[in-house]
Parts: sequence; C-alpha cells; structure tokens
Amino acid sequence: MNYSVDKDGFYGDFGGAFIPEMLYLNVKKLKDCYLDIIESKEFKDEYKSLLKDYVGRPTPLYYAKRLSEKYNSNIYLKREDLNHTGAHKVNNTVGQILLAKKMGKTRIIAETGAGQHGVATATVCALMDMPCIVYMGEIDIKRQAPNVARMKMLGAEVRAAKSGSKTLKDATNEAIRDWIANPKDTYYLIGSVVGPHPYPDMVARFQSIISEEMQFQLKEKTGRNYPDKVIACVGGGSNAAGAFYHFLDNEKVELIAVEADGLGVLTGETAATTQIGTEGIIHGSKTLLMQNSEGQITEPYSISAGLDYPGVGPLHAHLFKSGRGTFLGATDKEALEAAFELTKLEGIIPALESSHALAVLNKLDLKPNENVVINLSGRGDKDMETYMKIMDNE
Repeated sequence: MNYSVDKDGFYGDFGGAFIPEMLYLNVKKLKDCYLDIIESKEFKDEYKSLLKDYVGRPTPLYYAKRLSEKYNSNIYLKREDLNHTGAHKVNNTVGQILLAKKMGKTRIIAETGAGQHGVATATVCALMDMPCIVYMGEIDIKRQAPNVARMKMLGAEVRAAKSGSKTLKDATNEAIRDWIANPKDTYYLIGSVVGPHPYPDMVARFQSIISEEMQFQLKEKTGRNYPDKVIACVGGGSNAAGAFYHFLDNEKVELIAVEADGLGVLTGETAATTQIGTEGIIHGSKTLLMQNSEGQITEPYSISAGLDYPGVGPLHAHLFKSGRGTFLGATDKEALEAAFELTKLEGIIPALESSHALAVLNKLDLKPNENVVINLSGRGDKDMETYMKIMDNE
C-alpha cells in the first residue's frame, strides 16, 4: 500500500518515534512484538469474537433518506455511535487490552479528551479485571461530566491534568510522565493515531474494521464495494484512519477529513491543524502541529473536546501533504447546526465531533448518483449539556 507505514514508522515525511531515553525499551518492545501478536490466528479469533458479541459489530451502514434528499446525493451513515460505549473508540481499546495482557502488563493508563476513549478504556479494563488510570484535562472533566461519571462507575481512577490548556494535550503529557515512571508493569493505551511508532499504525489497524465492514455493506447496498466519498472528522484522527484504511490506495475514493475550525481559522481560537500548523514533533512523532515561531505548542480550541488537539496523526499529515486527502474545516456554529439538522431529519443525535463531518455536506459538489459515507463516530449523549444551552438560548 502506498500510504502504509514503513519499517521505521514513517508515512512519507511524518511519523517515527521521537521519545525520551527512559521510554525507549518500552516502545521498542511494543514495536518488536505487536505485529506478530495481532496478526496471529489466536489473537484475531479473540478480537473478532469480542467485537461481534461484546461491542456489537458489524455496525449498520444506514441509508439516510431525508439527508440524501436534502443534499441530492446518496448519503450513508456508518453507525459507530451504536457500538457498546457509544463511539468507535472501543474497537481500539479491545485490541490493545488483549495485546497488553499477552505482553504480561498488569496496569493500564490512558488519556482522553471527550471522554469516549476514557470510557472505552475503563470498560475493557473492567472486562479484563485490570486497574485503570485515565488522565483528563481539568476543563474536559467539567464539560464531559457524564463520561467522567461512567469511567468512575466502571472502576477507573480519573486524574485531572491541571497544566497548560487543561485539555487533551496536557492529559497526554501526564500519561507519558506516568509511563516513564512505571515502565515495567504499565501499558499505555493510546486512543488515537498519534504518539510514537508503532501506535499510529497499530491504532489504525484496530480501527480499520470500520472500512472493512463498509466494503461488504456497500457491495450489498450499491453493488460496488467502495464509495465515491468518505467523510470523517479529524482531531488526532483515529475514526478517519479507520474509515479511510481500506480505501487509501483506491484513487476512485475521495477521502475527506474535517477539522475543527472553532470560532474561525483566523481568530486564534481553532484546532484546524493542517490549515495553520507546521511540521514539528508532538507526543513522540513528527507531524503537523500548531506551534509558534519558537516551536512552542499553540493552544487549540474547539467546542468539541475530542477535536481539541493541536496536532494531527502522521498518517493524516501525509495524506494532506501528498494531496491524497481533502482537508476541510467546520466552525463550532456550523457543527452545531449540522447536529440539529441530523437530529431533525433522521432522528439521530450525533456527537459534536461527528457533527463536524456532517457540517461540510453543503460545501461539497455532491452529485445525485454519488455514494457518500459519513463516519458517525459517536453519539451525542455526552454533549447534551452543550445542546441544551443552545436550545435554551433559542
């Protein structure tokens, strides 16, 4: 595949493993064993069994009739919101918890922004009876209170990151510090296609179940096993990586990634990494990130906690730079309008993250005979407080 990672963990110019010396052995051990383990028949059988009977896969590929009529095209929604825990994140946590057990690890740490990855991690830790510590920005803890409660109910310890912007970036920093302090027994369960190699490749492989299912579902519904367009929101980019994975080398498929423009790309209150970011290193990999002229991270902003990250995974940086992917943006306002539109037209309340993907439908030159798949990465239960504030102000 032209867009696969190479032996050193690079996608074109991006990727690699830029890590402190104290993490070197942990990362090397993971890199040396992950493919042998996850490609084994024993692992695949256990992983696929849990996805089917515990997560609830395959998720439906739903033809959104009224949305299609409005935008004069054939629009399908890949219903990752119907997964156990309410988002695509669990595809990855099921895979990594099995990997951690086979590596002999006994303690799990994770970071989370919107809380979806934290809930998915706490869930599989409960399932496997393993202790779980989730780092979360202090601001995100306040705006995603329902998910914090779910994590605690599942037995996880939620630790607040109180430095910097007190969001996902800072939670990730705290998780890395924990891993450095506890290298022997601890497995760092990263939730997106970010971090040092092999995490971006490994997470993309676990999330590729999304596009794998799309292939046979599209064949059944349209007679062809690929769409004309796939649309997904991008913060770090795990749901987009999974939705794009099996179409990366099919140039007939347009891959559309949607970033959070926040209050507007030029306002300074944005998370639109590819639009204002430059090449640099963040959380162990070379990629595109928001930084000032001295290389200091620029604080991101988005109404959506899951997209509030100052970088993008190296796979997506490569898709952007090579031109293989089309990168668009949606503001907070546009995402909110799209969320209420989907709710009204289809009776589905989407997560704020997914609403960004929906928000670009009116920016595309859609055609009546085209098949468009939007990856509905999560459900909107966790965002009800934000949605209720909007309704109260109307």
